[in-house]
Amino acid sequence: MREAVFIKQNLRKWKEYEQVIDSAEDESPDRLADIYTDLTADLAFAQTQYPKSRVTEYLNGLALLLHNSIYDGRREKWSRIKDFWLYEVPRAVYDSRKALWISLVVFLVSTAMGVISQLGDSDFARVILGDYYVDMTIRNIQSGHPTDVYNTQSQMPMFLSIAYNNIMVSFNGFVLGIFTSLMPGYYLFANGIMFGCFSFFFYEYGVFGESLLTVMQHGTLELSAIVIACGAGITMGNSWLFPGTYSRMRAFLMGAKRGMKIVIGLVPVFLVAAFIEGFFTRETGLPIAIRIAVVVISAAYIIGYFIVWPAILHRRSTKKTEQL
Repeated sequence: MREAVFIKQNLRKWKEYEQVIDSAEDESPDRLADIYTDLTADLAFAQTQYPKSRVTEYLNGLALLLHNSIYDGRREKWSRIKDFWLYEVPRAVYDSRKALWISLVVFLVSTAMGVISQLGDSDFARVILGDYYVDMTIRNIQSGHPTDVYNTQSQMPMFLSIAYNNIMVSFNGFVLGIFTSLMPGYYLFANGIMFGCFSFFFYEYGVFGESLLTVMQHGTLELSAIVIACGAGITMGNSWLFPGTYSRMRAFLMGAKRGMKIVIGLVPVFLVAAFIEGFFTRETGLPIAIRIAVVVISAAYIIGYFIVWPAILHRRSTKKTEQL
């Protein structure tokens, strides 16, 4: 059977199934079981006849959504919370992986541009960071305490203010996706320029190693989370710009839901980053081994939870679907 004929014969049925999945909690178990059986049969056919087609991806997504809806309805609340962090957030990350990689590239390119701009004009930092911050930092460097900016407040107030600021930064990067995926990209671009300029400014004064180690104790989590949050915004922006086989509104709602899961998953990351910045970053006298360990552990978490684990879950779900 030609793919176009297969789609034409079943599209109306699949659209009805989408509506059933949206209100799965109101449907009877028998009804959901019948739909699941029919969907997996269509999926098996599509995988055999059109293995690389978008309709196969579409049916695979529907089957997984229905499977999760059936499974969710049987779980206790504590299990629901556990599964949200162990499965739902990583799956949302995997489904948004292209947008997240784009976000990372934008940040790296803009960081490089910030470095180049500061290299070409030593006053560029004043344009980006402001005269007050630059002058204060120069005074700190001259006094032998280049990162003393992290010691301007007591620990708890600093932790709370940083946590609030970080969460708002991530939320803003995500919400801008409502105005197309270009806006989160621009927001991230501005942050990358600032980070690149900031980093090279310390290099010019010969304290790059100390400043980088100090900043990355909390920055490994903080910067990664900003990149991921903006990637979630790009996901939401792309969802209504490129709805695919879904209606524009439905695609937008799906993209917004997926992006919101990612942003919620970042809240603990920002809290830990704020805790490190408020309580440990200021302790420049700590042994270098401990400071490096903080950076390595933070990087391992980001890579493990946001890259490796989502890929593992995807492989598991793919094998499970193929066995149906």
